[in-house]
Amino acid sequence: MAEQKPISKNYLDLKSEVWDEGLCSGCGACIAVCPADSLYFETGGDSTHPKSNNYCKAAVDGVPCGACYEVCPRLDEQPSSLLGDYLEIIAGKAEFDIPKKQSGGAVTAILANALDTGLVDAVVTVTEDPWTLKPHSMVITRSEALIGQAGSRYNWWVPLVSSLKEAVVNRKYRNIAVVGVPCVVQAVRKMLETDHQLVQPYKKSIRFVFGLFCTESFDYEKLIAGKLKSEYALEPMKVCRIDVKGKLEITLNDGTQYVIPLNELEDTVRPGCGVCTDFTALKADISAGSVGSPDGYTTLVVRTLVGQHLLESAVANKKLSIGGEVSLGIIEKLAKKKLARKPQKST
Repeated sequence: MAEQKPISKNYLDLKSEVWDEGLCSGCGACIAVCPADSLYFETGGDSTHPKSNNYCKAAVDGVPCGACYEVCPRLDEQPSSLLGDYLEIIAGKAEFDIPKKQSGGAVTAILANALDTGLVDAVVTVTEDPWTLKPHSMVITRSEALIGQAGSRYNWWVPLVSSLKEAVVNRKYRNIAVVGVPCVVQAVRKMLETDHQLVQPYKKSIRFVFGLFCTESFDYEKLIAGKLKSEYALEPMKVCRIDVKGKLEITLNDGTQYVIPLNELEDTVRPGCGVCTDFTALKADISAGSVGSPDGYTTLVVRTLVGQHLLESAVANKKLSIGGEVSLGIIEKLAKKKLARKPQKST
């Protein structure tokens, strides 16, 4: 067996090729896999990319590493597909009460069933403070907790993948499901496909990847304090739902709705979102979104046998029902709009 060549890339290469170029997605994958815990994110205006405490095993000690560089999703060419490969596209909804469900609650239903049946032992996802809507990543191990935290938080940026270190290294879960937007899915898929020795614990522990449709994600401080509170006088504690369907839709607890065109929110969008062309999370096991399905249902793009197994288990256990026509037209329309960001090669 040929000896594997040491990987010489380090965070300085990642900094020059991704961070300094304004390409960072903010997924947090580099933070998760850094063996020296040298990378971190700050919140607020200085959060466009990670920071380093300047200790890097490769850059300082000459120890081959390159784990951060290996898992970065922005080092790959952006995809050119609208829907990608899939086994089926269906509409689904939860068959039990989910107080804060988004669309049909199908994502929560599939994951709750997976926890209850032991198909997964932990779910890495995003939750939020109900008073402030401030997001944070979390490791959830009980279906009751998952149901209580249900609702889409993909609108807010949070370095989700950085929580994987807690699940994999500290708590040593070995059947983990990850829920995230396309850049997160891309990073996790790189973890699953690499032979890099330092990434192996993640490769062995992640079993399922749930992708969420995404046009872009917003910076919490800029959107909440800079827009919703100051310009629209909206208090976060009064917001019960936020959704993005080609525009930002905000529903308050009293049923009042606000619709804000995305072109009015450009200064609150994460800078790295400007280069992403993946709307439907092409590398997930199942992709899900609220567009394309009838009211009360979630669109589910089942892409792999692993995804199909988890979905069929939820249906068999009467946690999920499927039905209703899916309109691919609106999904493809939004996917084409995002794909238009891809720079055209000069001839």
